[in-house]
Amino acid sequence: MTRWWFYRWQMVLVAFMFMVFLTTPATSQPQTNILITACSLVNATNLQNFYANLNSTFQDVRRQLSNNNTYFATAENTRNSESVYVMGQCRNYMSTRDCVACFDFADRSIRYCAGANGGRAVLDGCFLRYESNSFYDQTTLPGNVGLCGNRTSSRQSVFETTVDGLLSNLSIATPKIPGFFAAATAPVNGTNTSTAYGIAQCAPTVTSDGCGACLQVAYANIKSCATDVTDGRGVDSGCFMRYSASPFFPNNTIMDITPFLQDGGSSNKGAIIGGVVGGVGGLIILLIILILLWYRRSKKRTSPGSNLHGATELQGPMAYSYNDLKRATKDFKEDNKLGEGGFGDVYKGIVKGGNIVAVKKLAIGSNNAKDNFESEVRVISNVHHRNLIRLLGCCSKGPELLLVLEYMANGSLEKYLYGDKKGNLSWKQRYDIIFGTARGLAYLHEQYHVTIIHRDIKPSNILLDNDFQPKIADFGLARLLPEDQTHISTRFAGTLGYTAPEYAINGQLSEKVDTYSFGIVVLEIISGKRCTDVPNESAGEQYLLEHAWNLYETRMHLKLVDETLDPSEYREEEIKKVIEIALMCTQSPVSVRPTMSEVVMLLSDRSRVQNPPSRQNVNFNDVRIQVDNSTSTTLSMSNADATITELTGR
Repeated sequence: MTRWWFYRWQMVLVAFMFMVFLTTPATSQPQTNILITACSLVNATNLQNFYANLNSTFQDVRRQLSNNNTYFATAENTRNSESVYVMGQCRNYMSTRDCVACFDFADRSIRYCAGANGGRAVLDGCFLRYESNSFYDQTTLPGNVGLCGNRTSSRQSVFETTVDGLLSNLSIATPKIPGFFAAATAPVNGTNTSTAYGIAQCAPTVTSDGCGACLQVAYANIKSCATDVTDGRGVDSGCFMRYSASPFFPNNTIMDITPFLQDGGSSNKGAIIGGVVGGVGGLIILLIILILLWYRRSKKRTSPGSNLHGATELQGPMAYSYNDLKRATKDFKEDNKLGEGGFGDVYKGIVKGGNIVAVKKLAIGSNNAKDNFESEVRVISNVHHRNLIRLLGCCSKGPELLLVLEYMANGSLEKYLYGDKKGNLSWKQRYDIIFGTARGLAYLHEQYHVTIIHRDIKPSNILLDNDFQPKIADFGLARLLPEDQTHISTRFAGTLGYTAPEYAINGQLSEKVDTYSFGIVVLEIISGKRCTDVPNESAGEQYLLEHAWNLYETRMHLKLVDETLDPSEYREEEIKKVIEIALMCTQSPVSVRPTMSEVVMLLSDRSRVQNPPSRQNVNFNDVRIQVDNSTSTTLSMSNADATITELTGR
């Protein structure tokens, strides 16, 4: 129950995002439409044991689902301190092949949770969840949601009545059917061709009463969808319900549920009361539903973290005294300085207990930043992902604002691309850095309970651990910048050359700003060249991005590859694919750029890029403006109706 609250808010946030985009799935691949991904905020302690157990249980579930007509599987591994419990379920109308394909898709999606000790992925065709404790008997918990599509019926009032009755009947009949699955249809009154399609499903490990209670809540959550749209889903811990005006399951799975409706089901009654008519048991179920709804709403009103999209109150970072951090860094001695950045200098320190940390002096002088420091730092400190630098603590009581961060002995990626370690990275290490950075950004954009846009992705902000796995630094710090002024110079946070043109020139900020920067960094990782290196135009040289596009269009991708890389270390097709993904990220308008979760999926999938990038989606004039001025201190842009001043690389 407790873990659910760790990511209830995240599930709801992702659900709302999908409400905007849900449509009736295409018939070619309708089952892998992702509805929800959610991750626990708590990481496993021993990651090696955890991943070993997670992998073995996932393999076991996949093996079970590979058997003919097997739609549900569980597996657990409790041999060490990192226990893992897994549940996988497909809709009963699917073939074994489609079921396994859906599971594989869910597997890849849930891996975004990295070392989180709990997570789940809900797709149209299947469901996958893992936890560190058994959850097989869970049915309905706070955080359940309804997902509405966006296609409107021409006879919506008639359709709504039909769907209401169909869902009510399914919620009553399904708990009485062996296997807890039912697929049914209902003709839309007054039409000759219109039909409503619906399914309901519970996990076989719950009780019949639990299944009924869960489906009643799911029904209550999605019945309102039918007033506006012709496709909706209800998702809860132990059940799933869906309706549509279009067929999404084969006719041979339709069953007659009439024999299971003797307790008061009716095709014309869809309210909760109609679904549980008569009897003490019905009243009890109704009472449970009302209590759950009241509890959810009251928590939303009174929760201390309600300003964070319904999250429970976040735990703050450890508080350090200024004098302790001053001693840890030997009075911020120059010899201990690890680097300099736009947000402040970073120093190596040894705190009590002998732990090595990085201490950042925040060079943010606005009163707004100081006022918001503790609340914003609390948000950042609760970010836990293997590809993001951990914020361990802070100090707000001294003459300066200080952050205590995880220490990375290998330093930044910049050192390995352009510094004294240049040429030391193998292709595998570079690919791992690309993939890990993508996962970290996907987490910040879509999987944390508030959307965090980094705004300054570049090699110096990507640090490397002892295994050369990437960890993104400085995320969330841009939230400390003042946002209450409209002048671009007060809002801009980034490094020209890496920053998306729409943000650098017009101040338009979205998650796709990070996508653009990521694409530029990928090109740098592959080529070993800076995006801001000034070309010798008389010799036919070009800036990195334009050069990459020209090589791509002439099918000479491999000429972009860093000469220090051993050709025997990489496959040409893999290099080409990564270059294409990088170029996709640099396209404009922002609508044609992939999201970072889509980038992760593209990198995970071994097949070729289905929708290759197009040069027509790149405005090189905008790119040249910011690259040409990346080392300037003043940049005026008439088309932006503003002046960006004192913009230097962080």
